[in-house]
Amino acid sequence: MSGMLTSVEQKKIYQLLGEKDSLFLIPDYQRPYAWGEDECSALWNDVLEFASLDSTFNTNDEYFLGPIVTFSNQDGKFEVIDGQQRLITILLLLRAFYQDMENFSDAWSLEVRKNIGRCIWITDEQGKPFSDRLKIESQVATDDESKELTDILESGLAEKEKSKYAVNYRLFQEQIRALSEGKDKSNTEFQNYYSKLPNRLICNCILLPIQANSQDAALRIFSTLNDRGKPLSDSDIFKVKLYKAFSDEKQKDFFVEEWKNLEILCARIFVSEKIPNPMDELFTRYMHFERSKAGIKDSTQEGLRSFYEKNNYSLLTLEHKRVFANLMSLAEFWRGVADQDEDKFSPRVLKRLFVLNHAPNSAWTLITSVYFMQNRQIDGKLDDEKFYGFLGKIIAFIWAYTVTNSGVGRLRTPLYGEMINIVNDREVSFTEYKFDADILRKKFLEHRFSGKTKITRSMLAWWLMNDREQSYLPLAPGFETEHLRKKGKINPELYEMLGNKTLIEGKIKASTANLDFAEKRRYFTGITIIRKAGTKIRELTEISAKNNFNAKDISQRNKRIIDSFIQFITENGLTK
Repeated sequence: MSGMLTSVEQKKIYQLLGEKDSLFLIPDYQRPYAWGEDECSALWNDVLEFASLDSTFNTNDEYFLGPIVTFSNQDGKFEVIDGQQRLITILLLLRAFYQDMENFSDAWSLEVRKNIGRCIWITDEQGKPFSDRLKIESQVATDDESKELTDILESGLAEKEKSKYAVNYRLFQEQIRALSEGKDKSNTEFQNYYSKLPNRLICNCILLPIQANSQDAALRIFSTLNDRGKPLSDSDIFKVKLYKAFSDEKQKDFFVEEWKNLEILCARIFVSEKIPNPMDELFTRYMHFERSKAGIKDSTQEGLRSFYEKNNYSLLTLEHKRVFANLMSLAEFWRGVADQDEDKFSPRVLKRLFVLNHAPNSAWTLITSVYFMQNRQIDGKLDDEKFYGFLGKIIAFIWAYTVTNSGVGRLRTPLYGEMINIVNDREVSFTEYKFDADILRKKFLEHRFSGKTKITRSMLAWWLMNDREQSYLPLAPGFETEHLRKKGKINPELYEMLGNKTLIEGKIKASTANLDFAEKRRYFTGITIIRKAGTKIRELTEISAKNNFNAKDISQRNKRIIDSFIQFITENGLTK
C-alpha cells in the first residue's frame, strides 16, 4: 500500500484544517451525510471526557478521532474519499463553538476563536476569515440538503432547518450552552476557563490524514475502510468503480444524475426489513443474470462484493455502460412489479405477481430477474403469454419444493440450473425435480400450515388468485392470515387446516382477530352504518353469505385447496 500514498501523518485538527492550503472537497459520487444524534452525541461525550476542564488535564495528551482518506485533485483541493462524516461533524462542532464565543473579549479567548475560524474559513494574511470562502465544499449529488451545510458554516444559524446538518448543529449548540448554563458569559475569567475546551479540541484531538497519490489509489484505500458507525455497503464500492469509468469517458454528469435517480427508485421499490440496502438488492438480482451467463451452477451463496470484484472489477470498469444500462432496465422492471403497472403487465400476470409477492422466500426475485434480462423486448416489456406461463411454473415449483424440502438453501440448486436454461433460451422445466402427485398430495395433507409460517400465506395467496373471477389486489397496505373459525370453537386439527384460513386486508384483520365466524362475516361484507368497507376478496363475500361455516365446510374447503394445487402442479408439467 505504501506505493499508493503521498503521506500518512497524524495531525492535530488545527494543523490539518488550519493550514492555509487546506481545502477539502466532498465529491459528487460520495453518499450523503448520514450521521445522526447517536454518532454526534458519542463524539461530543468522547471529546468532553478527554478534554476535561478540570485540573487533571495533561496538555501533552492526544485523542485520536480517526482517519481521513484524500487525494489532491487537479484543482489543488483534497478530495475526500473516506471520512467525510467525521470531518463535517467536526466542522459543525467548531462552528457551534465559534458562534457561542461571539462576544468573548479576553485575549486568550479571542485567539482561540481566531484559530477556530482558520479551521472553518480561508483567511487573509492577518487571520481574518473570508466569510464566504469555506475550507470545505460538498458536491454530493444525492444530497438535496447539502446547501444547508454551507449556510450553517457561513452564518452560524440553523433555527428551523430540518436537514441532518441543522439537527446536529443544534445538538452541539445545546450541549455547549449547557456548559455555561447559569454562568456570567461576560466574565473574562469564565471566558478564559471556558475557551480551554475548544482549544483542546483543535490542539489535542488528532486525525490521521491518509493522502493518496491518485484517485485510483484513494479509491482502493476507501474500499477497505469504514466511516465510524456507518459501514460501507457493497454498492458504495461499485458506485465508485462505475463513477471512475464514466468519468474517464467524460460522462461523469450523466452517471451522477442517473445514479441519483436509481438510488431514489430503489429506495422506493425495495422496501423490506430484510433489505437493509436497496442498491445492494438491485446488484444482487442483477448478479444472478451475469452468473448464469457465465454458466455458474455452484449453489453456494456467493458474496456480492466477491462476485463483482473478480478480474479487478472488470464488469464495472470495462463493461460499465452495458452493466449500468442493464441495472437501470432491471430497476424499471421491478418498479412496474411494485406499482402493479397495467401498462407493463396484463391483469392475469399481475395476479401471479401478487401471489409471488407472498412467496415463502425471495428466491423468485432472482430467477425472475434473470428471466426479464434475457427475454425483455426493446420497449422493456415481456411477451405476456410466455411470462404468464413462466410465473405459473415457478409458483408451482417453489411452493411444492418448500413443502417437501426444508431450507431455502436447497432451493438454490434447482433454481440456479433453470437460470442457466433461461439465458440459453431453453424452457424452464425442472426436469430433474418432478413430483409424484400422490406423494405430494400426502405431503400437503400432512403438512401443518400454521398461521405463523410463510408457506401458509403463500398457499392462501395462490388460492385467492386461483379464483378466475377474483381481480388482482393492491400490494399495499398488505394482507394478513386470518382464521375463519375462532380457536376453541372447533377441533384443534381443523383450526390449523388451510380450509380454516384466508388472507384478509390488514385493516379488517385488526377488527376481527378475536371474533368467531358469525361476527367476522359482518366485517367481511362491510358495515354500512359505520361506513366500514368490506373485503375485496370474492371468496370471503361468498362464504359470508352463509349463516355458518362448520367443520364440514372447513374440511371440504381444505380438500379443494390441496386438490386444486396438485392439479396446478400437473398443469405446469411438474409431475412424473
